[in-house]
Amino acid sequence: MTFEMELVTQAAGICVIAALLGLVLRRGSPEITLLLALAAAAAVLLALGKPLGELLAFLNRLAEQTSIPSALFLPLYKTVGIAMVVKVGGGLCRDAGESALASVLELAGTVCALLAALPLLRAVLELIGELL
Repeated sequence: MTFEMELVTQAAGICVIAALLGLVLRRGSPEITLLLALAAAAAVLLALGKPLGELLAFLNRLAEQTSIPSALFLPLYKTVGIAMVVKVGGGLCRDAGESALASVLELAGTVCALLAALPLLRAVLELIGELL
């Protein structure tokens, strides 16, 4: 089995076990269920540390080898990071029964992603201006 398959299998196993334990514990202690979900999310994110580092190193090499300025890759990285944080955070808020907070987090994430993408939008406008 490849490394990627092992990693995703481990992540799925951690999440499924945490979800099943959460179902059992939810009646007696919903607070513990949320803490269990946070712990499972942290464990999976820690497991992704090294692969994410490898991915970022590859993307940095790719940016160096192309004629695209590396400053244009940074907004892309930031936007993807914001999306991932909002996805996990929104899910945890919903698990805690706080769907309104999840919606506010998603709105904040959207605004932050657009702000992070502004350099890309400016570069596109400059390119269009040069073509005209």
